[in-house]
Amino acid sequence: MTERNTNQQTAIIRSSKAPTEEQRKRLAALLSKKYGHPVSLQWEMDPSLTDGFRMQVGDDVYDWSIEGRLQQFREKLDGLTPDSDNIMPLFKETLKNFTPDIYPEEVGTVLTVGDEIATVSGLEHATYGEILLFSSGVKGMVQDLKRGEIGCILFGSEEEISEGSIVRRTGKTAGIPVGDEFLGRVVDALGVPMDGKGEINAAGYRPIEMPAPEIIDRQPVNEPMETGLLAIDSKFPIGRGQRELIIGDRQTGKTAVALDTILNQKGKDVVCIYVAIGQKASSVAQLVENLTRRGAMEYTIVVNASASTPASMQYIAPYAGCALGEYFMYQGRDVLIVYDDLSKHAIAYRALSLLLERSPGREAYPGDVFYLHSRLLERSARLSDEKGGGSMTALPIVETQAGDVSAYIPTNIISITDGQIFLESSLFFSGQRPAVNVGLSVSRVGGAAQTKAMKKAAGAIRLDLAQYREMEVFTQFSSDLDEATKRQLTYGQGLMRLLRQPQYHPMAQHQQVITLVAALGHVMQNLTVDQIPGFQQLLMQTAEKEAASLCQRIDGGRLSDDDREEILRLAQGCMKNYLETLNTAEKCGD
Repeated sequence: MTERNTNQQTAIIRSSKAPTEEQRKRLAALLSKKYGHPVSLQWEMDPSLTDGFRMQVGDDVYDWSIEGRLQQFREKLDGLTPDSDNIMPLFKETLKNFTPDIYPEEVGTVLTVGDEIATVSGLEHATYGEILLFSSGVKGMVQDLKRGEIGCILFGSEEEISEGSIVRRTGKTAGIPVGDEFLGRVVDALGVPMDGKGEINAAGYRPIEMPAPEIIDRQPVNEPMETGLLAIDSKFPIGRGQRELIIGDRQTGKTAVALDTILNQKGKDVVCIYVAIGQKASSVAQLVENLTRRGAMEYTIVVNASASTPASMQYIAPYAGCALGEYFMYQGRDVLIVYDDLSKHAIAYRALSLLLERSPGREAYPGDVFYLHSRLLERSARLSDEKGGGSMTALPIVETQAGDVSAYIPTNIISITDGQIFLESSLFFSGQRPAVNVGLSVSRVGGAAQTKAMKKAAGAIRLDLAQYREMEVFTQFSSDLDEATKRQLTYGQGLMRLLRQPQYHPMAQHQQVITLVAALGHVMQNLTVDQIPGFQQLLMQTAEKEAASLCQRIDGGRLSDDDREEILRLAQGCMKNYLETLNTAEKCGD
């Protein structure tokens, strides 16, 4: 039993005229029944309340004024989510049957405000994550609970809030509107459009914080989510429902990998969500332009919490994007979500935590920073068939400093995810793009997420590249090499050149498989590194023109021994034509 229920309390009634004796008796009986003991009544004149009254008992406020009744009616209407065809009948029915209730509304007062943080007193029953409404209309979220006061992060301008401002509980947790109409749009972390294309008609509303699917509601990750990047799909396959970290220093092509993966989902019925956290507004605008130009915005949602937005918006942005993804996942659809990037997300959370006067830990991050990302990434899953069979694949991005993968945030997220793609600066600046470091990159799902065709085609590539790298290290100090070593080096250099891929050019599965079969079959052994791209282009054109049925079988995930032999014959024929073309060009040049 709380103190307010055991001690004598006083109810303060505010209205333009004093209540009658009959009204006093009815109110006293109502309050006595609610609080379990007699409550004394005290009337105070308030000329503004000309129609109705407002009564306060401790922190509870009973609003029977015009404003209070209108607010109740608004809340009734907010609960309506009908189709446009039957909105008017429902509206009329709600209006006809609406009867205002006297219910307690807990009201608090702002003690301090500044740096996107408000300290509030009087809301003793507020819960963590609850949305508060300030008298100016600005919303905030409860983030810190202390004895006698709470800390609240703000989602609007703090200039409209001052000490002594009134704060009300809403009883709702932070959420975001969801629906199919969000496809092709750019929104902020609260779901408000930012692209100037008008309002979005939401199909529903989801809390941004939701429990992850239980183990019983999941199924194994064994269906590929192809990136279209040969260096990744052949060695570190990603499955639908997997969480694969993209990690590397600044300016090493992390966003480019994610962007190419989004472009590769065109025509595959995959919903893509890109969450920009702490990015420059110009960078996000350029990314949206690239997606639009290549027809990818049709199936993509961009959630933008740029560097100029408050830390509170950057903090909730990935959870908002995840809630949008869950809407589609629970409809049985496949979703790809990119968090770019979670190191900036952790920095925003650290700033909020320090302003809320929480104890700093390692590198000044709060102690729950691991939970910050684990409760986000655990929501990615491949649901069981009983739950619709949808999936959400997460590609979190983390920026390292000087390649230090042992720093606090990188190690946290590495331990949460199912593998990582490590992009190395030295490879990037040497022209090897995507700059995937084979030694530090891994996919813990592995071959289970590859089609049989890709698994069969890419069988030995990692071993061949490992042998090449080892041999390259030992031979860089030697000038006298035997023929076998020279051939091995040439072969390895050719493989590395094949793994280079220009941005915005993801490869279809048949292109990847044909390239791998020809390369691992040593068909390109006698070509120089500069000649390989031209031959690869000729091979792709020839295969798609003369062996269309073969390409279809590979795209279907099949590669028989006969198909393999057909690819090698095709590649050798192309090689003969390509060498003749080169010889003719040389003679003409002479």
